[in-house]
Amino acid sequence: MSAPDTTAPGRGGLRSGAAVLAALLVAVVAVGLWHLTQGTSGVGARDLLRHLAGERGGPDGARVGEIFTGSRLPRLLAGVAVGFALGCAGALLQSVTRNALASPDTLAVTAGAYFTLSAVAAFGIAVPLWASGAVAFTGGLLAAALVLALTGRAAGTSGTRLVLAGSATAMALDSATGMLLVLFQKNTTGLYAWGSGSLAQLNIDASVRALPLLAVVACVALVLSRKLDVLGLGDDTAASLGVPVRATRVAAVLCAVLLTSTAVTLAGPIAFVGLGAPVLARLLAGRVRALRRHLLLVPAAGLLGALLILLADAGLRAVQGAGEAAAIPTGVPTALLGAVVIVVLALRLRDTGGAGRAGGGRVAARSRRSYLLVVAGAVALLAAAVLVAVLAGSLWLRTGDLALWARGAAPDLIGQALDDRVPRVVAAVLAGAALGLAGCVVQSSVRNPLAEPGVLGITAGAGLGAAAVATSGLSGGRPLLVVAAVATGLATFALIAALARRGGFLPDRFVLIGIGCGYGLSSVTTFLLLRADPWNTPRIFTWLSGTTYGRTLPDVVPVAVAVAVALPVLLAMRHRLDLLAVDEDTPRVVGVRPERTRFAALTIAAVLAALSVLAVGVVGFVGLVAPHLARSLVGARHGRVIPVAMLLGALLVCVADALGRTLVAPAQLPAGLMISLVGAPYFIWMLRRSRA
Repeated sequence: MSAPDTTAPGRGGLRSGAAVLAALLVAVVAVGLWHLTQGTSGVGARDLLRHLAGERGGPDGARVGEIFTGSRLPRLLAGVAVGFALGCAGALLQSVTRNALASPDTLAVTAGAYFTLSAVAAFGIAVPLWASGAVAFTGGLLAAALVLALTGRAAGTSGTRLVLAGSATAMALDSATGMLLVLFQKNTTGLYAWGSGSLAQLNIDASVRALPLLAVVACVALVLSRKLDVLGLGDDTAASLGVPVRATRVAAVLCAVLLTSTAVTLAGPIAFVGLGAPVLARLLAGRVRALRRHLLLVPAAGLLGALLILLADAGLRAVQGAGEAAAIPTGVPTALLGAVVIVVLALRLRDTGGAGRAGGGRVAARSRRSYLLVVAGAVALLAAAVLVAVLAGSLWLRTGDLALWARGAAPDLIGQALDDRVPRVVAAVLAGAALGLAGCVVQSSVRNPLAEPGVLGITAGAGLGAAAVATSGLSGGRPLLVVAAVATGLATFALIAALARRGGFLPDRFVLIGIGCGYGLSSVTTFLLLRADPWNTPRIFTWLSGTTYGRTLPDVVPVAVAVAVALPVLLAMRHRLDLLAVDEDTPRVVGVRPERTRFAALTIAAVLAALSVLAVGVVGFVGLVAPHLARSLVGARHGRVIPVAMLLGALLVCVADALGRTLVAPAQLPAGLMISLVGAPYFIWMLRRSRA
């Protein structure tokens, strides 16, 4: 992100900046008027005009008034308030961190606020509106403080490090929230839809109470605008000019968290707006220099945020119809819009090489003896985990029961338990190995420590295919579900590869396009789930969270075949992968074409990730943590990293599945949520250790 222009703008510049703000305000008003005409009651623009003109006699007039003040105006005000708050919050966070990727989402502010509100609902704690805002503010502030602490003072503005810390923290919080939704389904009914962002309001009171707070916080942010302008020149320069750097940062972050928590309290976590609105505002600032000043930039981002949300909500109603659109959260179209914008920006990206080495830090070389000890230890741990996973559950078994079951002489109860558990344990081990292997290949190919099959949108594509079949009512059973998941996962990778091909599969571009596609696919999956039978939503949500429930041995055969074929192929490619993980030039010097190697490796990773969905559903984080831990144990050479990453991935999923089956037995927790709760703290600890 370029430094702001701190020279005083002339009158012409101020006029042009004011003109842009006025134009944005007019656009918000125009879209808001359109928004008011839409609803399920059949009240149109003419009815509203008559009501506003004072023609309120008769039962129809009273009905129009009730609809206007009780439904449409509250939704409009909520959309304006939430959009303005998120836009301003994103602009402040981007300026404080000097990072265009910073937003309430990437700093986990939204996830923290959503988690605390969900926890209050799950445990049946009744709190007034103002207390809900305080709860959300506390969660968002703690999450943001953790992320900013993990980035470190020296490396705080590093894009990779910031997104790593924010993604790990948000993933852990989202998993904890998902666990609450699974365990407390009665108390959290409706939170899944609200968790995607919904402007539906019971009345106008919440918005009216929130608007003064938003106005005060926005005014405080504007008071900080001059200091933020100078802060963009660097800490040393700002300090020499008399700007209190730390106090300014703290004040700006507090303002951003207050704005975000208020928005989450009103409408739930609405994705992308806090990232997209400031980006669009800075694009405008590239043409109108006056907008580079925070005095104009912050309100411009807020107005753009309001415009984005109103357009998304009104556009969804126009396309779907007011009746069908009522069940679809506003966060779904905003995430879809965000996906398109991210992909478009990625296509214009010039690769900076800033992703760094795949290991994400210094990796020391290890001796062959150390490597063999690590492999032996991982095998022993995996064997112990498999044994415990088979024996553990609502009914604890003994090793002698295994011998009886193997001979076919076990009692019915024990036989049924092992018939259920053994395929699940095999599925967990094979899927974990596939995800660990896929993550290792993806990180090396795109030279980004954040990259994994989930980040590249492959697992999101597989989840979309499965959700489409599950919600369509098509007859075909599990085979059709399997085919759809694999086909859409591979189709997603093909789309990403086709888009990234222009310019030679540059690593940063590949990752950004994958993230954008993942946003879009996840929003479509949410759309399908919310349009389906609401009684099936918890079951599908559990599957999308990653579970081995109901797996049989035939279900895991494709994964076993894929791992058996991919392992020797990737080991044969190990030297090329070592070169690819360095930079773009080194492979060419020794006669290796990085584009061809990257495409082949990522194709194998896509197949592995898509097939792993058959065994454990949609599971993230394994492909992120296992390769990192493997590199820290055995060094960066792929000949050693690949087998260790597979073993660690298998161990991670096996342990998570066993814990999910036993901690709250006879109830079960999805393995994917357990993995995130186990893996995210490790990843955060690793970032803390490597803090500069």
